[in-house]
Amino acid sequence: MSHVVFEEDGGFKAGTVLTEAGGALQVEYASGKRGKIKASHVLMRFEQPGPQEVVRAAQSLADDIDLQFLWECAPQDEFDFDALAEDYFGAKPMASQRFGLLLRLHGAPVYFHRKGRGRYRPAPPDILTAALAALERKRLQEISIQQQAEQLVAKNLPEGWAALAAGMLMRPDKQSVAWRALELASERSGRNHQELLVEAGAFASARELHFGKFAAEHFPRGVAHTELGLDQVQALGDVGEHLPLAAVQAFSIDDSTTTEIDDALSVRALGPDHWEVGIHIAAPAVLIPLGSGLDQVGRARMSTVYMPGEKITMLPDALVHACSLDAGRTVPTLSLYLEVQGPGYTVVSTATRLERVAIAANLRHDLLDEAISEEALSGLTPRPGNAEVQPFWDALQVLWGLAQARTLEREKVRGKPEARFRSDFSFYIEDQPEVGEQVRIVQRRRDAPLDRIVAEMMILANSTWGKYLADHEVPGIYRSQQAGRVRTTTHPLPHAGLGVSQYIWSTSPLRRYVDLVNQRQIIAICTSSRAPYASNDSELFSVMSAFDTKYDAYADFQATMERYWCLRWLGQQPTDKVAAVSIREDLVRLADAPFYFRLSGLPEIAAGRRLWAQVIRRDEINVSLEARFIAMDEAAVSEDVEVAIEQAEPSDAPSSDTQTSESSEGDKP
Repeated sequence: MSHVVFEEDGGFKAGTVLTEAGGALQVEYASGKRGKIKASHVLMRFEQPGPQEVVRAAQSLADDIDLQFLWECAPQDEFDFDALAEDYFGAKPMASQRFGLLLRLHGAPVYFHRKGRGRYRPAPPDILTAALAALERKRLQEISIQQQAEQLVAKNLPEGWAALAAGMLMRPDKQSVAWRALELASERSGRNHQELLVEAGAFASARELHFGKFAAEHFPRGVAHTELGLDQVQALGDVGEHLPLAAVQAFSIDDSTTTEIDDALSVRALGPDHWEVGIHIAAPAVLIPLGSGLDQVGRARMSTVYMPGEKITMLPDALVHACSLDAGRTVPTLSLYLEVQGPGYTVVSTATRLERVAIAANLRHDLLDEAISEEALSGLTPRPGNAEVQPFWDALQVLWGLAQARTLEREKVRGKPEARFRSDFSFYIEDQPEVGEQVRIVQRRRDAPLDRIVAEMMILANSTWGKYLADHEVPGIYRSQQAGRVRTTTHPLPHAGLGVSQYIWSTSPLRRYVDLVNQRQIIAICTSSRAPYASNDSELFSVMSAFDTKYDAYADFQATMERYWCLRWLGQQPTDKVAAVSIREDLVRLADAPFYFRLSGLPEIAAGRRLWAQVIRRDEINVSLEARFIAMDEAAVSEDVEVAIEQAEPSDAPSSDTQTSESSEGDKP
């Protein structure tokens, strides 16, 4: 009975010939399967032993053939495997020897290059040497991958990994030994990359993990302003010295932690029920020439990055200090003056001036909110006894009246009132000697009078200056909202969420580059200068696009860090029982912290209902929380649920343009 070895699907198989006709053979494979093959694919014919025995013997023999010796024995030119088998084994090699040699030749492409069916040529010495060196490197790499993976699984960090960890998570080289080891360790341990690296000590804590990932992505050269300092700011000189001095005493309203004070207010009586209200914005545009090194730093960063307890400033500290509206200083400002006529607090006229303003005080709302009530400002109750407020009480009453009038005007345009129960959460990270870092989360109502005064004055300034640019046909970077969608444009469009005909960001130039761009455009108009950006300027579009990308990434990072600190706050609580507020379906928010999560076992209940949940697992690495429903809290319904729902869906909420976060020095409207 005749048997054959033939090539099929890039490999070799053996079988018994059943029939043969012309150029085709019907064979029975060693496995028992039957099929048709081409005669041209046959490499060997033999009578005995059977195919299965030949295959087993050939594979065993192939493993014993020394490749280096075989390469040395082979002809230097192209050869047929059968011819080499005769030289290697003797004049009449057995079928298993012929097949074994074929398997060895075919399985060693580094040593033997295939030239046809059953034909090979030895690799040239130099090519073989290089190929063998590459194989050795690959072998050593595989050993290293295995060893490093074992270290990670055992929660030990391989040498040199500390500097690589953040980059591997954000910009991985998936062909590198480290990445392949990390992948293998993840597969073996069932833990994700972040968990493995934190457990192995690549990051000192989950907090360092989140910050390290963000810095690796957006600040690969570090977050410090090492290249620009006080000397470069001082080299600019006091370029605002020539500006006229305003005849007002201004004051700011911020949180106690705010250090970039970029807005202040003033009120000057012009007669009975007749005032001049000033909105004064820090003017870094006066100190930063367009295209200068300082300007390039701001443009590269696009915004200050905020997170609980710390921040990464857009501009160097020395420049921020030079421009900040700190009490006791006289600083350059871009001022918007409003002529306001009572008793309806109607804005009769506006004027924009570049000037110097004396800052009389920095009021801190977190210290004054409880004392300064709506009733007191409206004259229904006595004014508070705080000494620092007394010099500005009359001004605050005027500003409160104007703020209320502006709110009503915007609500008419919006077609509905704004939520009056908006809550915000301020994070305070405090280092306590015995227990280390502790987080304190303070919930504060956004409808507090001081908050509403600041918010309304900033909306008023931004909408007025947006119209100022449009009236003078000078382009700016506008923000609009239509059909629930917030977008950035270079021309004025309505902002339905705020109820204004146009809106720009121009009141936080120390914190956002877009505000600095708009400030330069406004200053050009009020000083009769040429605007830095013309209509359809590609640079303006470039700034707008880059800002949106950066700002969204920074906002995501801030949200991640707030979730992290919420989990830390939960860990400080004396019990695993926590209060929450229902949002929709199984989505809830912690009642006393801005943390949203899915709650298992939650019955179908109305939005805004308070409930109790039991914390099962806090995951600070993946910023997630596992909890289960315990019971309803029958005592209360949360008043701020409307805002909570908005915050759970930020893409649909207008609050991105109205919310302030002075406690973390986030953006004002």
